[in-house]
Amino acid sequence: MKEQADYLVAEIGKLKGSIVKIGQMMALYGEHFLPEEITQALNTLNNQTVALAWPAIHEQLRNQLGSKLDDLTIDHEPLGTASLAQVHRATRKSDGLELVLKVQYPGVASAIDSDMSLFKNMLKLTRMVPQTREFDQWFDEVREMMHREVNYKIEAETTRRFRARLKDDPRYVVPQIIDQYCTDQVLCMTFERGVPINSPVMLSLPQERRNKLGEASLEIAVREVFEWGEMQTDPNFGNYLVRLGDGAQIEDKIILLDFGAIRQFDDQLLKVARNLITAGYHHDAQAMVNAMTGYEFFDAMPLSIKPDMAKVFLLATEAFSTYSNNPDLPTGIMDEQQRYDWKQSHLHSRVMQRASKSMASRYFSVPPKEFMFISRKFIGAYTFMTVIEAKTNVRKMIQSYI
Repeated sequence: MKEQADYLVAEIGKLKGSIVKIGQMMALYGEHFLPEEITQALNTLNNQTVALAWPAIHEQLRNQLGSKLDDLTIDHEPLGTASLAQVHRATRKSDGLELVLKVQYPGVASAIDSDMSLFKNMLKLTRMVPQTREFDQWFDEVREMMHREVNYKIEAETTRRFRARLKDDPRYVVPQIIDQYCTDQVLCMTFERGVPINSPVMLSLPQERRNKLGEASLEIAVREVFEWGEMQTDPNFGNYLVRLGDGAQIEDKIILLDFGAIRQFDDQLLKVARNLITAGYHHDAQAMVNAMTGYEFFDAMPLSIKPDMAKVFLLATEAFSTYSNNPDLPTGIMDEQQRYDWKQSHLHSRVMQRASKSMASRYFSVPPKEFMFISRKFIGAYTFMTVIEAKTNVRKMIQSYI
């Protein structure tokens, strides 16, 4: 099976456009319904994107921007490449404003549906994937995500919305959309300088500065669930940069870059998610069981299963608890200021071990896609804090919502 999976991915990797992105999304979300050999092979697609040559990008820009292209000086070498687009730095000649152009590859949007069918047929031919109702539902969800990813009008609107929400918070930077150079296939915004999350310079920062950055990364996820009702669901580190301050007057800032994977959630789902987090805050097993209601996935679950699943959720939210209400908190991972030590906690691996041992795992083998998005976002924030070795008081940031 591994040989078949590697061959399949090698063939996909020779192609450009949406079929590669489909494979990447399947790698990200497919662990619950694809064999491990396939998800491992699909994960290698992230390293196989080759930049489109400048003449082709220039032609696309000319077709999209017309004479406005003459306003700009554009770097021929891309800042970054992806399966659906690549990003180029630019400068506006009139005032020197530094910009970024996200240029969608020609024909990508119109090929999504046919590429989805091709990808599904390739999986069918390998006979490695069970053709179940759950698989079809996930596949349809990926199709919707793909269409949203190439809709730059939605991405521009979402970027403006998050920029407005965070404009008065000095801990965040959201690029400004420059409408003059935006089209259906070109997204233009201000260029924002920063260093990657996993840059070695991050670990050289004093502990207190890393703690504040960690808190800021998780607070976004908390506010998305408790305030805004919509969430950036792609936990990719490439969607974030850090603009370093001076350790005194100028604060470190998280730069939020990509709003193409935004999901809105209905009130009932948000109520369930909030109740689960609140139960974790109180580390209350019965409250966690009680929170598993009012949503089809939980309502269809046998009552006898819920206590076992509650243990998984209680562990996943242990950073929101405290030694006073959670005797199971490992010794030494929370200090007297209730700051949780993410690197020492090994939380992600412990949650995976608990889930795999749990009776609930067979009921949770294919969770609702909405819960997958929310859990992915929190896993991304948890990983952010682990990578920069932050110690954060996460109880404090949700107290106002409890």
